[in-house]
Amino acid sequence: MKLFVRNMDEEYARQILTWKYEAPYDFYNNEESSESLNELLENPYYAVLNQNNDLVGFFCIGKAAQVPFGHTVGAYSEDLTDIGIGMNPTLTGQGLGSEFFSFILTYLKDSYKNDAIRLTVASFNQRAIHLYTKLGFVKKMEFNRESAAFITMVKYFTKE
Repeated sequence: MKLFVRNMDEEYARQILTWKYEAPYDFYNNEESSESLNELLENPYYAVLNQNNDLVGFFCIGKAAQVPFGHTVGAYSEDLTDIGIGMNPTLTGQGLGSEFFSFILTYLKDSYKNDAIRLTVASFNQRAIHLYTKLGFVKKMEFNRESAAFITMVKYFTKE
């Protein structure tokens, strides 16, 4: 699968807001609202397309990728670039996550020259945690917010 990064636009954002994941991943479902649309359009979100210009997924960087409550417990005290990702639910669970996320990591490493990248994942999402560990992320911290528990994980890039 050949992948490309594009700036988020209204068409991609509206598609993403309609995505519905099966339980327990429905935790990641968005609501279709002007606030949700603005979140995708006014923050550093990027669309990931395949060679047919189909929307495969998206990623965001910076504060948009953080769980706000994490600041109160020091989850983001280390100065690192944060990333959040989402894959089209029609493509999840098919073994495509490694290729998809590896592509995003390479793009970020090449574009931003980061030494390390941090992500935050819901602790129930063992499928994602397995993928992140496989790709070199290590667990840094756990925190709880109301009915959800989260883990921060960091990947350190080696100097070449």
